[in-house]
Amino acid sequence: MSTFEDVKLVLADVLQLGNRVTVLDRDSGLLGSIPEFDSMAVVSVITAIEENYGFIIDDDEIEAETFETVGSLVDFVETKLNS
Repeated sequence: MSTFEDVKLVLADVLQLGNRVTVLDRDSGLLGSIPEFDSMAVVSVITAIEENYGFIIDDDEIEAETFETVGSLVDFVETKLNS
C-alpha cells in the first residue's frame, strides 16, 4: 500500500470520515476544509501517524502547512520515512 493510501486510512480512522475518505486526493484540504479536522484532531492524527510508522514527530517539526492538504501531510510522512 502506498503512503498516500496509508495516510488516507489514518485520516479516515481518526476523523471517522466513513465513505467520505474515498473523495480525498492529494489536493484535498484538511485544516479549515474538513469540519472534524480541528486542533484536537491534529494531535490525534500525529499520534496515529507516529504509531503507524514507528517514528516520533518533534514539536518543532509541526507546521500549519503540513496539515494544509492531504498531499502536504503525505509529503511530510514520506520525508520522515526517508530521513
